Amino acid sequence: MTAPERAFLPVRIAVLTVSDTRTPQTDRSGDTLAERITAAGHLLAARDILPDDRAQIAARLRQWCADPGIDVVLSTGGTGLTGRDVTVEAHRDVYEKEIEAFGTVFTIVSMQKIGTSAVQSRATGGVAMGTYLFALPGSPGACRDAWDEILAPQLDYRHKPCNFVEIMPRLDEHLRRK
Repeated sequence: MTAPERAFLPVRIAVLTVSDTRTPQTDRSGDTLAERITAAGHLLAARDILPDDRAQIAARLRQWCADPGIDVVLSTGGTGLTGRDVTVEAHRDVYEKEIEAFGTVFTIVSMQKIGTSAVQSRATGGVAMGTYLFALPGSPGACRDAWDEILAPQLDYRHKPCNFVEIMPRLDEHLRRK
C-alpha cells in the first residue's frame, strides 16, 4: 500500500535585495525570486532593498525573523569577495544554526553553469527564530539556479525523502522549552 500524496503547503517568503545601486525598477534578481516564489504557489510576504551595510541587513533579517507572517527570507547580493560584500557576515550575525550544506550544494549547482567561477560565491543558509534565511548572489542567473535546483524542491512539502517545510514546526522548539 502506498502512502497518500501530501498536499502542497504555501510558504511565506520575504525577499531582500542588498545593493548600493539597485532600485525597485532595476532589481532583476529580486524580480526573478519574486516571480518564482509566486509561480510556485508561495506567498511573497515582504520585499525590500537595502544598501551594503552589515548592521542594516542584520537588523532587517532579525525584524523579518520576528514576524510570524514570514517563514523564509531570501537575500540576493553581497555574497562576493569585495570590501562592500557583507551580506554573509550579516546573516551569520543572525543565525542560530548554519545550514552548511546549502553553500556546498549551491557551489555544485553553480559549477555546472559557470565552472570554477563558482568559488567566488559565498552563498549561505541558516535558521534563526524559527525562520529559514538564505543569502544568494546578486545575479539573476544565480537566483534562478538557487531557486530552481535547491530551494523550490526543499520548500515544497511534497518533496521526498525530506524537505525544509516538514521540519518548520520544530525549528524554534528550543525557545519553547521550560
